[in-house]
Amino acid sequence: MSLSEHDKMALAGVLTDAEFPEMPAFHRGKVRDSYDLPDGRRVMIATDRQSAFDHVLAAVPYKGQVLTQTARYWFEQTQDICPNHVLDYPDPNVVVARTLQILPVEMVVRDYMTGSTETSIWPMYERGERVLYGHRFADGLHKNQKLPETIITPTTKAAAGEHDAPVTAAQIVAQGLLTQAQWDDVAEKSLAVFARGREIAARNGLILVDTKFEFGLDEAGRIILADEILTPDSSRYWKADSYDARLSAGAEPESLDKEFLRLWIRQRCDPYTEAIPEIPNDTLLEFAGKYVALFETVTGLAFDYPDTAVPVRDRVRCALVRAFPEYF
Repeated sequence: MSLSEHDKMALAGVLTDAEFPEMPAFHRGKVRDSYDLPDGRRVMIATDRQSAFDHVLAAVPYKGQVLTQTARYWFEQTQDICPNHVLDYPDPNVVVARTLQILPVEMVVRDYMTGSTETSIWPMYERGERVLYGHRFADGLHKNQKLPETIITPTTKAAAGEHDAPVTAAQIVAQGLLTQAQWDDVAEKSLAVFARGREIAARNGLILVDTKFEFGLDEAGRIILADEILTPDSSRYWKADSYDARLSAGAEPESLDKEFLRLWIRQRCDPYTEAIPEIPNDTLLEFAGKYVALFETVTGLAFDYPDTAVPVRDRVRCALVRAFPEYF
């Protein structure tokens, strides 16, 4: 595939490293680089690094900006349901947030029998398991069909280099990960935020399939939405107008999320036991287009493409200098 000059500049200008030595308490995650400031604020920079199956694989143009701006939209749409950690957005890739005591459980909310990772319900069900995360499933279900009701399938939050592990609500309370009152609260908030997302997505021709939420406690012990919400990294979205026909044909739904890349990898290797092949540039650009399309479809807003002549890293650094001059 012959790439245009614009595409070449977009691929060359991806943000893969947001470590700035002037800023304190640096931490690198799979996708986000962050700084914990002594005044209780946390600066999180969404890079363009792409992870799947617990590996950082490549960098996708515009990805960090799409994640930040999509999460911003959803935080603003759901703040009446649950307060969130956001304080400011000094750059399209940057969030300044309150530092929280993060709860050790990820709240995964599901409406469909699907998934491709080891903690997804379809691979478990396909292996013959019928009690998943404390929920009992009937025989005869098919991949990608709608579940009888919305369910929560929580996982423990794994340490760096380890895998999230399935857990039930009863185990979470019995193990002291959350109190019963905390579980009830985060479960109620998770279902309510998911329902809001599902409603807005449906108005824009999308099916919100599943998502994960992270919560933390502020200094007063209040439960606060953290990390990112309802982004294409943390959620699955399908195009509603083609869902029924593709389900009937046994084809995968048209997705606008990370599942596109997971399925691309699954078709070429077992990502848990084999080396993952290098992802070609045309696939990365197609992936970038899906992320931008999701942002525009779900928000109704036009994506503000960055100037590819200005490296994202340089722009982010300038934003940090303006927002935190005491460190520069």
